Amino acid sequence: MKTLHKNLIRIFLGASVFLGIAYAADWPQFRGPGGSAVSEEQNLPLKWSTSEGILWKTPLKGRGLSCPVVAGGRLFLTSSSNYKESRLHVMAFDPEKGSKLWERQFNATGNTNCHPKTNMAAPTPATDGQRIFALFACADVAALDRDGNLLWYRSLALDYPDITNMVGMASSPVLWKDVLIIPMDNAGDSFVLGIDANTGKNLWKFNRPRTINWSSPLVIPNTSGSAEVILQTDGSVLSVDALTGKENWALASAGPSTIPSPTAGEGLLLAPGKETLVLSPSAGNKVPAPQWKSNKLVGGYASPLVYKGKVYGLSSIGLNVFDAKDGKEVAQVRMKGPFSGSPIIAGNHLYLVNEEGSTFVVSLGEKIELIATNEIKDTIQCTPAVSGGKIFLRSDSNLYCIGSK
Repeated sequence: MKTLHKNLIRIFLGASVFLGIAYAADWPQFRGPGGSAVSEEQNLPLKWSTSEGILWKTPLKGRGLSCPVVAGGRLFLTSSSNYKESRLHVMAFDPEKGSKLWERQFNATGNTNCHPKTNMAAPTPATDGQRIFALFACADVAALDRDGNLLWYRSLALDYPDITNMVGMASSPVLWKDVLIIPMDNAGDSFVLGIDANTGKNLWKFNRPRTINWSSPLVIPNTSGSAEVILQTDGSVLSVDALTGKENWALASAGPSTIPSPTAGEGLLLAPGKETLVLSPSAGNKVPAPQWKSNKLVGGYASPLVYKGKVYGLSSIGLNVFDAKDGKEVAQVRMKGPFSGSPIIAGNHLYLVNEEGSTFVVSLGEKIELIATNEIKDTIQCTPAVSGGKIFLRSDSNLYCIGSK
């Protein structure tokens, strides 16, 4: 197979186009289209409260840190319940009305021990509108069609008995064509799987360091008909081929960390962490060339993003904004945390939700400034989803739809 990096610039520019326009009306995976956290949606709500702007509010069974995903006119969500979070739920909702269309429940087959802040429904599912793929922190994977019919089910804990993570896994799967990328980094048998989305069978298995990691993979399609799967952990960022699982390149660095996820856009690849690396492809070099780095782009769990020539990320004081070309800091916006979810951008506005349920809306016009703080007084630890002119927020107990009537 020809190397995927004969023309890295062309590949990453192609990926930027993909990240910007694919699934413009949908939010099919963790952090939305292509994992970019950027939507082409326009005219989204800017202000709301518990008394106005909420189109519907639906109670949820069980707990969950997974984010809503929306595609094909349906919203999908997961949760977990019962003793030690041993009951797994996959649900579908009408995004217009908030009514539940169906719910399927499964018994966890793997270890359900975890930190009190998390649960088995921490990974966000992935969908193409016709199928929903739900990964749970106990290493169970359920594939269902849009009507809730079971397509296949995998117990990775039974397939790989040495999987172990006593604090809970949270990395989310990614669907690329008919390849389902399943991250399973842990302190035991650690790996990433490429699974046939139609059958649930392994296409490839890429072994990973035996260390706990909550970062989700990033898939970047290229012009050769394949795609790169970008992985990171404490000490490295690397690329494997989505079709074969073979390593393309690896970059050792003390910067990337185990919680935030990599991001690509506008010809750049961001590997976030205690010192976020901003990488750019260079002709004739398989490893993306470092452009600049910063220790002000990641605050806790949140992942940064790239939008219209700027890089946005969190620090301990709130939002930090940098010029994407040279890393020069151009703005700071103070906000009250803590934040478990990541910022998203839609309609030239940035939305960020703290754990107290306050959504901060930042205008990204000529002046970058906070224009609204919207409180719904519910604990939210998830990243918002955007689709069909609406914003979807998920708490442990409720699913919210915010929009104009």
